[in-house]
Amino acid sequence: MAKDTIPLASDVAMVMAAGLGKRMRPLTASRPKPMVKVAGKPMLDHALDRIADAGIARAVVNVHYLPDHIEGHMKLRNAPEIIISDEREQLLETGGGLVKAQPLIGSDPFFCLNSDAMWLDGPVDVFRALSEAWDPEIMDALLLLVPHKRAHNYRGKGDFHLDPHGRVSRRKSGRVAPFVFTGIQLVSNKLLRDPPAEAKFSTNVFWSRAIEEGRLYGTVHQGEWIEIGEPQHIAPAEALFSTTS
Repeated sequence: MAKDTIPLASDVAMVMAAGLGKRMRPLTASRPKPMVKVAGKPMLDHALDRIADAGIARAVVNVHYLPDHIEGHMKLRNAPEIIISDEREQLLETGGGLVKAQPLIGSDPFFCLNSDAMWLDGPVDVFRALSEAWDPEIMDALLLLVPHKRAHNYRGKGDFHLDPHGRVSRRKSGRVAPFVFTGIQLVSNKLLRDPPAEAKFSTNVFWSRAIEEGRLYGTVHQGEWIEIGEPQHIAPAEALFSTTS
């Protein structure tokens, strides 16, 4: 199916930008990690440019660490429309951040991506790849996964397995899993139902329940993905972008 004929599953994206970025120190001593530049512009702008290019109209961006840096920078953008989810008082982690932002998102399903997610698209952009694979009847969330050979800068053991139907299971302790989570997913509001009483918690709480219910799925990214978690990851990422630009 041609790119232009694949309808988007949502016109809203949640961008997770509230983290402390400890592994990126000293670059994050004076700026939040999403504002660290790669190939000439902040990582957050890379993500938002991809969102705008895909035709997604609105992005909810959560903030906590040095939030004024992000909020001020967002005022310089024309697209997509930006809505701030303010976590100044308490960093809520990924799951708590999603629950807090849910009224602002106002879409079911919605795209969700980490602000430091950087990638090169395959035959279609990642948002249309997720949309094409999305089945709301059987899925609470659809994760974009990448095999190790296309996960640049990544040195871990992987995150997930996929069964023949695309259902996700976790890597077992001490083992290697074939797929790495890219930080990009398509999420149903069903995933966020009945959150924990504590405001601060990881999305892993929701994922574990969805795995038990057989409703967490994955689809394999056909392009390249770049982990940028530490300062030494920046130069290899810029080299990869320069060879494909």
